[in-house]
Amino acid sequence: MIAFEQLKVDALLVSALPNIRYLTGFTGDNALLLVTPDSTTLFTDPRFTIQASEECSCKVKVPSKGQLELAAAEAIKRKRLKRIGFEASRIVYDGYQRLKQSLPLGASLKALGPVVERLRMIKTEDEIARIRRSVLTNSQAFSKTVRSIRPGVSEAAIAAELEFQMRRLGGEKAAFETIVASGARTALPHARPTARAVGKDELLLIDMGACQDGYMSDMTRMLYTGQPDKRLRHMYQAVAKSQLAAIDAVRAGATTGQVDRKARQVLESEGLGKAFVHSTGHGLGLEIHEPPRVGKHDKTRLEAGMVITIEPGAYIRGFGGIRIEDTVLVTQNGCEVLTPTSKELMLL
Repeated sequence: MIAFEQLKVDALLVSALPNIRYLTGFTGDNALLLVTPDSTTLFTDPRFTIQASEECSCKVKVPSKGQLELAAAEAIKRKRLKRIGFEASRIVYDGYQRLKQSLPLGASLKALGPVVERLRMIKTEDEIARIRRSVLTNSQAFSKTVRSIRPGVSEAAIAAELEFQMRRLGGEKAAFETIVASGARTALPHARPTARAVGKDELLLIDMGACQDGYMSDMTRMLYTGQPDKRLRHMYQAVAKSQLAAIDAVRAGATTGQVDRKARQVLESEGLGKAFVHSTGHGLGLEIHEPPRVGKHDKTRLEAGMVITIEPGAYIRGFGGIRIEDTVLVTQNGCEVLTPTSKELMLL
C-alpha cells in the first residue's frame, strides 16, 4: 500500500489517529504507528492494552504514557532503520522534538505530505457501506427533528434535537458541531447555534453530519417559516441550479477544479458569484474534511470510489444565505447522490 521506495524512506511513522485507524482498526486516542515494508507496530499507552489487542492484528507495544516517541525510536534502532518518514502536518511540535531527540545515531527524519490520506481517498466497499449507513442515519435524524421545528424554538434547541436523534438512530456522535442558523444569521457559512429563537417568515439553515461506524456524512438543507419572497426564491433556485451543475460534472476522470468551476459559473451567471465564498466541496470518510478538496484551484483527478460533498452556497450580509449540500459517491460513468433527503426549500 505504502510506496516506500518512491518516498525514499525505510519506514513511515504515522501520528494522525484517523490514519492509524485506517491502517490498523485501532480507535483509541493516543498512539503512534511504525510501518515498514515487512512489519507494522502500534505504540499506545496502558489504558488501551485490552482495546488494542482486540482491535489490531499488528504488533502492539505498550510503553508508559508519554513515552510513545521513545518507544518508537527504540524500535527504529532495533530494526536498524535509517530514513524515517513522518506526517509533517499531523504531528505536534513537542512530539516531533521528543522523536528527534530520541532517534539513534545515523537515523534521520523526512517530512512527508498526506501519504495515508491519499490511500484513503478511494473507499473500499466496506467503507462505502459504512458511509451509506451514516448518510441514512443523518437524513432520518433530520426528518424526525423537522417535525418539531416552529417559530419560537431556539437554534440551540434544534441542534440539540438533531444530535439526540442521530444517537437514538445509531450514530456514535455528530460528525462536527451542528450548524443551525436563522434569519440574517444564515449569511454566516459556519454559524454556531445560539439561543436566538426562530422567527416567523424566516430562513433556517441546517448543516449536519453523523458519525456511524467511524465514518462521516454531511448534509445541508434550507427551511422557511412562511412564504418566501421573489428574491429569496431566485437565490434558492440559483444555488440549486449550481449544485445540480456541479453534480452533473462529477465522474471518474474529471478534476475537482472542473467540478467547482461548473458550480461557480452558474452562480456568476445569476449575479451571485461574489456571494459564493467557499469551495464547492470536500472529501469525507473517517474525517469530515479530507482530500480531495473540491475548489477552484484544485486539480485532483476524481476516481471511482471517492466520496465527496457538493455544497455551493451564496451569502448576503443582512439578508441571509443559502447552501445545499449532498454526500456524493464518484462512479466510473458519473456519480451517485447518497443523500436521500429532498432538496426542495422546506416550508414550515
